Amino acid sequence: MTRSDASASWSTTEGAHVLAEERRQAVVDLVRVRGAVRLAELAEALGVSEMTARRDVAELAARGLVDRVHGGAMAPRATSTDEPGFAAKSALHVGAKTAIAREAAALVGPGTSVALSAGTTTHLAAGLLREVPGLTVVTNSLPVAELLSGPGGGDDDRQVLLVGGRRTPSRALVGPLAVRALEVVNVDVLLLGAHGLDPQRGLTTPTLEEAETDRALVRAARRVVVLADSSKWRVVGLATAVPLEDVDVLVTDDGLPPGARAEVAARVGRLVVAGDAP
Repeated sequence: MTRSDASASWSTTEGAHVLAEERRQAVVDLVRVRGAVRLAELAEALGVSEMTARRDVAELAARGLVDRVHGGAMAPRATSTDEPGFAAKSALHVGAKTAIAREAAALVGPGTSVALSAGTTTHLAAGLLREVPGLTVVTNSLPVAELLSGPGGGDDDRQVLLVGGRRTPSRALVGPLAVRALEVVNVDVLLLGAHGLDPQRGLTTPTLEEAETDRALVRAARRVVVLADSSKWRVVGLATAVPLEDVDVLVTDDGLPPGARAEVAARVGRLVVAGDAP
C-alpha cells in the first residue's frame, strides 16, 4: 500500500461504519510504508479524531504491531531473530497474502509434484491446491500437511509427504532431519515463503536451521516460486536462505513500491504483482 493509496482508501468521515480492526490494519500498513507516522497524519488519513488514532496506536502497541512514541507510532524495532507464531502471522495482511496465494497456486497444474515451505501465505496457497487433482506434496509445514491430508482435504489421489525435524514457532520442521529427508526428493515446483526480502541479502530467515532447510527445498525443486507480501521488503533475518538470483518467480502484492519492484525484477527470473491490472 502506497501513501496515496492508504490515504485514498481511508479518507472517510469519523462517523463512517468502518470496522475497528480494518482501521487498525490501515494504521499498521501506514507505519510500515512510512516507518513512523504522527497522530495528526493518522487522523487525517483515516478520517478520525486524534483521540481515536491515539487509542488505535495504544491497542496496536499492546499487541506488538507498532511501537508507541511521543506524538505518533513507528515500526516495531524487531531483532533479526524475532519469529512470531503461526497464529499471529495469520492475522496480518490477509488480503495481500490471499491475492499472492491465488497467483502462486495457479502455477501448479494437475499431477504436479510440489513442495511447500512453512508460512501463512503458503498455507493459503495449500488451501487452493486442494482443488488441483493428482498432486504429490512435500512439505515441512505442519499446518500445510494437516490441511491437505486431514478431513475435507479433497482429492483421494493426493500424496502428502511430511519431513521430520525440530518444530519452530511458525510450526515449521527444520534442521538436519528435514535436510536429510529433502536430499532424496525431486519436485517440479517449490512454493517458498519468506520471512524477509532484501535486494542484497536475498530471502532471509530468523534461524540458521530454517535457512538451511529452505536451501534444501530449493535444491529439490526444478522451479522456485517465492511468495512474499510487501511487508517483507527490506526485512533482514539472521540468516540468508536464498539469493534472489535463485528465484524463478517471485509473487508479491501491489503494495511493493515501484523502485522496489525494479530492484527485485532485475534479480529474479520473473516478478508477478498480485492485484495489478493484467
